[in-house]
Amino acid sequence: MTTAPASTPARGGERREVRGVRGSARRERELRGWVAAGWGALGILVVLLIWEGYKFLGPAEGVTVGAIEGEAGSGLLILPRTHDRAMPHVWDMVSRLFQPTSGGDTPPLVVSVMSAALVTLGIAAVGWLIGVTVGALLGLLMQRWRLVEWGLLPWIVISQIVPLIAFAPVVNAIGIQIDRGGTPWPQWLSVAIIASYLAFFPVAIGVLKGLGSPDRIHLDLMRTYAAGYWPTLLRLRLPASVPYLLPALRLAAANAVLGAVVAEVSIGMRGGIGRMLIQLAGQASSDPAAPWGPTFGAIALGLIAAGSVALIGLALATYRRGEAAA
Repeated sequence: MTTAPASTPARGGERREVRGVRGSARRERELRGWVAAGWGALGILVVLLIWEGYKFLGPAEGVTVGAIEGEAGSGLLILPRTHDRAMPHVWDMVSRLFQPTSGGDTPPLVVSVMSAALVTLGIAAVGWLIGVTVGALLGLLMQRWRLVEWGLLPWIVISQIVPLIAFAPVVNAIGIQIDRGGTPWPQWLSVAIIASYLAFFPVAIGVLKGLGSPDRIHLDLMRTYAAGYWPTLLRLRLPASVPYLLPALRLAAANAVLGAVVAEVSIGMRGGIGRMLIQLAGQASSDPAAPWGPTFGAIALGLIAAGSVALIGLALATYRRGEAAA
């Protein structure tokens, strides 16, 4: 008669222990997610309370320093005005979202904001892809050759000093010239290029830092196996760069939305949320709550864009150890 090996119960116990550890880690991650969501909701509530508290306690015309008696508009305004035209109540902003955009039979403001936000989100996504591609290539080149890093990195940093509102018309003018030359160049492509201008920077820095993060002992081990540059890049450097790359991708997504909104305002592209914000801001004296609709839409776009990168993080969860410390 045969008997089961004595090690079988021990192996079963080990498997149950491993499953228990994995389940505990999963529950811990879920708990951290709920805690983060709770802190986010608390932060929003605090901002709303501060807004309404200052509106209730602050002077209607704000606080001005150095005003000259008898001269309207003189002096330096150091605290904002709190009257309804300058600072509407939060509930007025929310209720305005469900009223017609510009009176008559126009759709509710929230519908117009969502439609414009989708246009801007699509353009920002194209800009993000361009920025990620360019940034990753620059980071890869700088990490591969130190001379390239010395030559490129200062210019990459300086590029972010150029005001976007001055850079956008230049890109638009170049696009118009290309279009006139016979090559189709839609206006939204200029906006996407401008958005990529803000998106490439964090990716380039994140790739440079991430690819250089492996310990020397691990690099020496790859050399011991006679591994060349590409095997070392694919099997060591890229997995090690994930904790640096994911935060860079999130920042690049938010920057792409910001760049798209500013570009729409700068070059006057219609259909996006940036142009809508300018149009409603011009009516703020008679409809002060209206401009806050596209403002909330732009904020939501940034959150959605940055949160979408979390889908990439799910596929790379194995390599995300140490991301919080990075």
